[in-house]
Amino acid sequence: MDASNLIQSILIYALPVLFAITVHEAAHGYVARHFGDNTALMMGRITLNPIKHIDPIGTILMPLLLYFSTSGAFLFGYAKPVPVNFSNLRNPKRDMIWVALAGPMVNFIMAILWAVLLLLLLGFGVNERFFLAMAKAGVSVNLVMWAFNLFPLPPLDGGRVLTGLLPWKQAHWLTRLEPYGFFIVMGLVLMGVVSTLWLQPLMSVGYSIINVLMIPLRALLLG
Repeated sequence: MDASNLIQSILIYALPVLFAITVHEAAHGYVARHFGDNTALMMGRITLNPIKHIDPIGTILMPLLLYFSTSGAFLFGYAKPVPVNFSNLRNPKRDMIWVALAGPMVNFIMAILWAVLLLLLLGFGVNERFFLAMAKAGVSVNLVMWAFNLFPLPPLDGGRVLTGLLPWKQAHWLTRLEPYGFFIVMGLVLMGVVSTLWLQPLMSVGYSIINVLMIPLRALLLG
């Protein structure tokens, strides 16, 4: 892939990625506040200002290096996690589930909204490739974040959901993995396990759900 195509691809994905990570992280903080923990609020993390959520290495440097070094074949990144003091939650074990689910569920909603935008663009005859590609990128980026973050291993959101669902003994055992969870997940990603056994099947389900939801709008706009 030549430099001009790479730059164009970065511009297409920049806005969807910024929206995806910003709203994802803000959703965690907002739901945590709803259930009694004001940590994120006090640290200014319940905001749609992307600068507050960007991690220089995880959000900018790592994705760019991976994108250029693999010509877009492999992309990974992360934002600054929203601080949550689970002991402040009114029912820590139960409320942890809702706090963790908030981010991925918001990403799924945003994937639906990007799909709506794509159909509206097509329905009103907008043929500009850049905007159509950005809407498609918005769907895929948010579905990736939805599926990946639901992987059931802490510190990912799916790991916290599983921790909240398991009995205390098993939940405690799972939380002990958290300091090593990132490295375990990265190892599984590099081996292709996460992509083959988790991301691809879950994203296929996500696309199917969105396609079903878009049937009435598609019929209305495109005939």
